[in-house]
Amino acid sequence: MERPGRFEHSRYLGDKRTQLVYDLDEWSDVGIIDDIVESGVGLSFGPDTLAEARNRGYTQATSGASRRHRKPRA
Repeated sequence: MERPGRFEHSRYLGDKRTQLVYDLDEWSDVGIIDDIVESGVGLSFGPDTLAEARNRGYTQATSGASRRHRKPRA
């Protein structure tokens, strides 16, 4: 999958509404990533690792799993 322009240097993209993190190198569903970027609720992590995303309370997204969208706090 091609990375979105705003997150072109990030491998992991978090969704503030669902607290899920997406691995852009492994994720194949472009629609979800486009929705995150268009809604302005994307978050990248520094350092750009899954461990840092988990440290911030995010869990890795799996295909077919869904969560309720909540209003982002920040």
